[in-house]
Amino acid sequence: MATTAQSGGFVVFDHVQKSYDGETLVVKDLNLSIGKGEFLTMLGPSGSGKTTCLMMLAGFETATHGDIRLDGRPINSVPPHKRGIGMVFQNYALFPHMTVGENLSFPLEVRGMGKDEREAKIKHALDMVQMYSFINRRPAQLSGGQQQRIALARALVFDPSLVLMDEPLGALDKQLREHMQFEIKHLHESLGITVVYVTHDQGEALTMSDRVAVFNDGRIQQLAPPNELYERPENAFVAQFIGENNKLDGVVESISGDRATVRLSSGEVIAATAVNVTEKGQKTLVSIRPERVEFKPGMMPDGAHLIDAEVLEFIYMGDLFRTRLRVAGQDDFVIKSRNTQGQTVLRPGERIKIGWAPGDARALHP
Repeated sequence: MATTAQSGGFVVFDHVQKSYDGETLVVKDLNLSIGKGEFLTMLGPSGSGKTTCLMMLAGFETATHGDIRLDGRPINSVPPHKRGIGMVFQNYALFPHMTVGENLSFPLEVRGMGKDEREAKIKHALDMVQMYSFINRRPAQLSGGQQQRIALARALVFDPSLVLMDEPLGALDKQLREHMQFEIKHLHESLGITVVYVTHDQGEALTMSDRVAVFNDGRIQQLAPPNELYERPENAFVAQFIGENNKLDGVVESISGDRATVRLSSGEVIAATAVNVTEKGQKTLVSIRPERVEFKPGMMPDGAHLIDAEVLEFIYMGDLFRTRLRVAGQDDFVIKSRNTQGQTVLRPGERIKIGWAPGDARALHP
């Protein structure tokens, strides 16, 4: 996806490239504008360029080409400690020989702040993360979740206008990780700071962000709010990377406006929204989310095209059931259905009809 840097953004990447060896670009012509007070997540697999972008913004890496601007001023040549940016890392990066209070005092001392003002800011920051009672402990006396709260407080203690977070919750267990997602989001909302967050966790990105930039191979594949990213992926990579997704191979039979008819490899013809396919005879990958597929006759959406399916697995997952089916010759088609009263229990080998609204199928370039 082509994105354009807007000069009015609070953070702007303007035609930024990065190469470590002078030949291979790990970031390819990045144009990105981030608004003041926005929570933007850079999401992508390992090696996609997202962390390199964050490190260039922080000042720990230098752009090979292009400009990075913060609040209107170029910062390419500004050292990290003079950018006024808060940082939170996955490994916490706390000083082990210092107490919690001393860890928070350090960035304030560097800025020449007096003792009384330092103490007031430290108390305020620790109160924000409910950790003031731990002020005299050392990092080794804290759990992983407590250390991450302290790292967050240290990033906020000097009132930065921009905070960068690099996989900050990656070392935490699932329950604590989900709790901290909401804590960080609430802090962002209450303080009005700009946050640039890096993760490879799709659920985390969808939960926390105002917008998500999906990276792959050094480029932004799509930049959009979470609901748009999930409901309207612009290419096959985004459709597969964000959430679970069914894909059916086919060939475009006809196109009229944004509507396409597609002949699947098994012979069935279905309707789909044409996203980035443009002509008859073109190969396509049809994308359908598992929760958009229905198999109960009375619940079929209007205009649903029915397809034969064979049940391969029916798995109880607590709040929902996950059914794996053979559809159009493929064995990895999935339906997710809510666990409600009167739920139909399907059995392996059973043959059923499934269907979905035509608008829920998206014909993408494979």
